[in-house]
Amino acid sequence: MKEFSEFCMPKTVLYGQNSLTQLGEQVVSHGKKVFLISDRVMEKVGHVKICKQYFEKSNVRYSSYLDVNTEPTDLHIAEALKLCLNEQCDVIVAVGGGSCIDAAKAVAVLATNGGYIGDYVGGRTPIEKAPLPLIAIPTTAGTGSEVTNVTIITNTKEDIKMMIKHPSFLPCVAIVDSSLTISTPQHVTAATGIDALCHAIEAYLSRLSQPLTDTLALSAIEAITNHLRAVYENGEDLEARGEMAIAAMQAGLAFTNASVTLVHGMSRPIGALFHVPHGVSNAMLLPAVLEFTKEQALDSLAAIGRMISPNLKALTSEELADVTINEIKKLCLDLNIPNMKTWGVDEERFKQVVEKMATDALASGSPANNPRVPSFQEIVDLYHRCYNYDFTVSKSTIQS
Repeated sequence: MKEFSEFCMPKTVLYGQNSLTQLGEQVVSHGKKVFLISDRVMEKVGHVKICKQYFEKSNVRYSSYLDVNTEPTDLHIAEALKLCLNEQCDVIVAVGGGSCIDAAKAVAVLATNGGYIGDYVGGRTPIEKAPLPLIAIPTTAGTGSEVTNVTIITNTKEDIKMMIKHPSFLPCVAIVDSSLTISTPQHVTAATGIDALCHAIEAYLSRLSQPLTDTLALSAIEAITNHLRAVYENGEDLEARGEMAIAAMQAGLAFTNASVTLVHGMSRPIGALFHVPHGVSNAMLLPAVLEFTKEQALDSLAAIGRMISPNLKALTSEELADVTINEIKKLCLDLNIPNMKTWGVDEERFKQVVEKMATDALASGSPANNPRVPSFQEIVDLYHRCYNYDFTVSKSTIQS
């Protein structure tokens, strides 16, 4: 057992409605010319324009790259990096979902260290120089990327989502303004909300969990299970949006310090090969993975059950673990989460690549942090189970 744990987070976290008003001040304290990384959706809804107005108000020069998409690739990183270096920018601002922030993390590191982003997977190439300062502004309540030291970039040649973890990927400033999430479409609200829930649950169950991450994870789980349905049904519910924004950040802090586990390990290959949004692919897997893990995580799953269903505290640990899993299944149903078949994943193609998916999942390292560490064949079997998974809660099971 470790005698001590380390907990990392950005130097500065600004959160709450109107925290974005501090953007200009933060930029000025970190550099002289901004490289803004975002996407066309953020441009369309006006978030890019607002950031530029704050730059101009603070007399800061800027350049921008707005071609990140929902699954950032090594090609996006190469394009953005070239522009950032040509424009001689010395501070980066990322506004958008996890894809934009992850892309910005990669550019920030490569701008000072050089090379190809894949060179840094697994520490093969050391990151020796400090990255450009990064100010991360999330516009979804999901990935928590604004407070994590991880970036996920797709290798387009090998169809692999590269997860790269290093302290240099941690933003120096996170600005979490929940008013920016109001424009999030309903289906994205669902996907990102479930992503945050996965982060929190996996961090809590992880073999690398610690007291601080447990506290943050449980707080995030409670907030998400209480408020995600509300923001899904009414995207303009500012109070619920605020609760979700803080919960996503808490979940991000929890998993960056305790790691994710089997769900994320299996989720990345689905995204890489079938282009399923990350939050949706997590949700497709979460209940089945928890059922697979239940016996080795009874106490932790029971603790979650007691929290989300306090009227059922008298039940046994096994019964409470079932309550937790059933509550998550009901949440997935309420958010219209599909299984892989319903999403449209071609079954023949799925069968052809399922062993590659299992290989890639194991290679990510995340499954090794699961309370029940799966074998290659168990991951293959789980993929097959999840392909046509039924989220319906059986009447014979305990319900809250």
